[in-house]
Amino acid sequence: YKKWNELVNSNEGETLKKIICIDGKTMRGNKSNGQKANHIVSAWCDMDGFCLGQKKVEEKSNEITAIPQLLDAIQVKGCVITIDAMGTQTEIAEKIKQKRADYTLAVKENQKNLYRGIREYFEDGELLKEIKCSGGYKVTKEKSHSQIETREYYQCDRLGWMQEKSRWKGIKSIGMICKTTEQAGEQIIERRYYISSLPLNVELFARTVREHWSVEIMHWHLDVTFKEDANATLDKTAAQNLNIINKWCLSILKLFDVGKKMSLRKKRYCISMNARKYLEQILAL
Repeated sequence: YKKWNELVNSNEGETLKKIICIDGKTMRGNKSNGQKANHIVSAWCDMDGFCLGQKKVEEKSNEITAIPQLLDAIQVKGCVITIDAMGTQTEIAEKIKQKRADYTLAVKENQKNLYRGIREYFEDGELLKEIKCSGGYKVTKEKSHSQIETREYYQCDRLGWMQEKSRWKGIKSIGMICKTTEQAGEQIIERRYYISSLPLNVELFARTVREHWSVEIMHWHLDVTFKEDANATLDKTAAQNLNIINKWCLSILKLFDVGKKMSLRKKRYCISMNARKYLEQILAL
């Protein structure tokens, strides 16, 4: 698996940054009275369309210890690593920089001082105007599910005020997303905050934040398309192997063309009804 990952990443230029999204998921069907369910931390690359590696969280441990081990197992040089707030730890940021990669890490109240400082910084209306004028601003508007979503991205590289700066290896910028949802005449505003080792480049910053949702979508497909949470395989190793197989199959389904547009669940059904017909095409992917 590691050799395959290195092969895929060989001869890759750094002109287009590859984004690797790291997140964990619990295999709920693997739980029993005598044992906890497997919790798998995965490294997902939406550009490649497959999982680069994974690490099972050991008993009496958590994602914070599993993420550095996962980073050691895969090739991340020249990539941007995105992790949710659980993985926003100084040791993890340092590990990413040691691996010669960059990071964009979500900041929430598990890092109280950092969160408070960044939140208060972006509450300054005059500062937001300056960021807009200096090229650290991007806005997108989308309509879906009968609602309009407006996302405003702010990125700033002036960090002299930040007391926490010395603790975060390689930090070069901070960012905020202000998401406004309009539905039936009502507005809901949500703000999220980030630290990053990326220099000022709001297009790349916005891309790293949006692509992190791809790993959440992958986990959603494991539940909905493959019904992983309903699978009651209790053997830990067998359950982990099934998780790997499901991820491989998910990557194949995304690439496979059955001749007409259909959901991944319908693709699975279509292939299962005539496996002999599609086998050669699948092996050629």
